[in-house]
Amino acid sequence: MVHGKKLARETLLPSVLEDDDAETESERLQLGERRVSQTEVDVRGPKDQRSSPDGNMVDGGEREGKEEEKEEEEEKEEEELGGEECVVSDEDYDTDLELDKEEAYDPTGQTCYMEACETLQVVPASYFLRQMQSSELSLMHRGLGPQGTKALVVPLVTNTSILRLNLQDNWMEGMGGAAVAEMLKENCYITEVDLSDNNLGDYGARAIAGMLKENSTLVSLNLSGNHFTDQSAEHLGPALITNTKLQHLDLSHNALGERAGQNLGDSLSENTGLRSVSLAWNCIRGRGAVMLANGLGGNIFLRTVDLSFNGFGKEGAIALGQALKENTILEELNVSNNRIPPEGAIRLAMGLKANKTIKSLNMGRNPIQNAGCYGILKSVQENPNSAMEALDFSDITVNQDFEDLYVAVKEIFPVLTVNHGGRIGTFRKAKA
Repeated sequence: MVHGKKLARETLLPSVLEDDDAETESERLQLGERRVSQTEVDVRGPKDQRSSPDGNMVDGGEREGKEEEKEEEEEKEEEELGGEECVVSDEDYDTDLELDKEEAYDPTGQTCYMEACETLQVVPASYFLRQMQSSELSLMHRGLGPQGTKALVVPLVTNTSILRLNLQDNWMEGMGGAAVAEMLKENCYITEVDLSDNNLGDYGARAIAGMLKENSTLVSLNLSGNHFTDQSAEHLGPALITNTKLQHLDLSHNALGERAGQNLGDSLSENTGLRSVSLAWNCIRGRGAVMLANGLGGNIFLRTVDLSFNGFGKEGAIALGQALKENTILEELNVSNNRIPPEGAIRLAMGLKANKTIKSLNMGRNPIQNAGCYGILKSVQENPNSAMEALDFSDITVNQDFEDLYVAVKEIFPVLTVNHGGRIGTFRKAKA
């Protein structure tokens, strides 16, 4: 029996009873109090743990309680920080209402133009304010001057409406021309610009040349009447080699001389963009005329060239004749008022015998006399592939031989028209 009781106790209470001696009632109570204390520690926290009679449990509870307090404090700090972050982000966030309070974006550019006028102390151009959203802006003869031009280009930098800009005769001088050039470096919408008669000078030419090296949208540029000299051509020449987008260039009514002819001749031989160029009313002569003519011979893109009112003379005409033999693209050539003698006209005519593209040739007001006119017309007759449609011999008188030849040529080329200064002896016979 004793052995059976012992076996039962060991089976029922293996973790508590390690020997034959039973636990006393006080030990059971202490064990119960420990369990209750542990439960209270877990639920109530560190303050209740300190009331536990077991020192070890108090230490462990304190550690656990401190960790819980630390976690609670961290959570509170995160909540506080989170609230602060929300407040900051709300203040920094740009809303539509805040944008309305600030200065609104002005797509027309009127605001910045008025501010620029106030800064530069110039009177705003009312016509410009009305036409800022048009595709074409024409401000000719307005007397803008350098300062007015500077104010004008401020809104044009970001303007997307204006495609054609005409600022002819505003006396903007070099500083104003430089301001326009800087604007055209940024504006990628304007395709046609007229800066004629503005006294840009060599300073303005240099600025325009720098613009042409960067601008890729400008198609037509008029720089007529700006007092450009040979020094201007030194800047413009390299720019014409770099730029491949510009198709129409007007450099007429300037002071481009012999050196300019050489520089521009080299540039035109390499240029791949120009379709028409005007160098009328300059001082290109001698060696410059020959170099310019040679450049035209090497160009395979130009369709129209105006060289009127220069000084090509005999040597320049000979070089042009050679260029016409080589060039297979040029359609219109104006060499009127170039002091070309009859010998020069006959040598130029030799190039027309081989040319297949020239449609219009203006030789008016040159001292080529009847012999020069006859030689040119004869070269057209002897070229079965000639495309000639118009010959201009304005203010040059011809004789009956020329008239007879013209009748014969008309049978071969019925579309050909010839303009001359009249037939010799016509008035005398009419009077008789």
